[in-house]
Amino acid sequence: MELEGKVALVTGASRGMGRAIALKLGRMGARVAVNYVAVDPQNEKDAQEVVAALQAVGAEAFAVEADVRDGEAVKRMVDQVAEKWGGLHILVNNAGITKDTLLLRMSEQQWDDVLDINLKGTFLCSKHALKAMIRAGWGRIISIASIAGVIGNPGQANYSASKGGIIAFTKSLAREVGSRGITVNAVAPGYIRTQMTGVLPEEIRAKFVEMIALRRPGEPEEVAELVGFLASDRAGYITAQVIGIDGGM
Repeated sequence: MELEGKVALVTGASRGMGRAIALKLGRMGARVAVNYVAVDPQNEKDAQEVVAALQAVGAEAFAVEADVRDGEAVKRMVDQVAEKWGGLHILVNNAGITKDTLLLRMSEQQWDDVLDINLKGTFLCSKHALKAMIRAGWGRIISIASIAGVIGNPGQANYSASKGGIIAFTKSLAREVGSRGITVNAVAPGYIRTQMTGVLPEEIRAKFVEMIALRRPGEPEEVAELVGFLASDRAGYITAQVIGIDGGM
């Protein structure tokens, strides 16, 4: 129960890595706000299922809706969490999308959508969460980047740019807020078995596995273990870092 007394907000937590991260933080004793966006009624159902799973392991949790691209919505979400539980100590910027295609075929809308959710959303959530962390004199901001933001990936210029932006953002913000007792780090997963990667053709997935030293995809729970460590006091002297979790890809 390393995180007992701490309040966590996980964006895009209704499925995949976000779900696994929310459950990990809850098992570590944190109160967890499960963010989702109401573009699909299924998202709310999934978020409520995550809340129920958290409560089943003894964690306090509730679902909170907000589009991370919308500054006012993000502010309302953070205020709602802080008012409910008296603060906010841990932010996991997990919400993200892909809209893959070769650059010559990529529309401005495909570029904007990915950058707005992945990168602008990280900026907005971090900005609004920081106030509560500064008041507490303790905070953890952990953003989900990607190996694509480190080495690039064909057909993912928009996604790679957004994740590379998160890496640079992480390093800059860590240097702004370190004196306030707040650490800022990024996690860069490789090929993780989620709904997002599940839509890839089988031959593409097989090629990814061939590139991985461990010869298998990662699991969301493995990413969650790393995030849980970074959220804890054990990682109190780790900041401005980008930690790969890619099986040796």
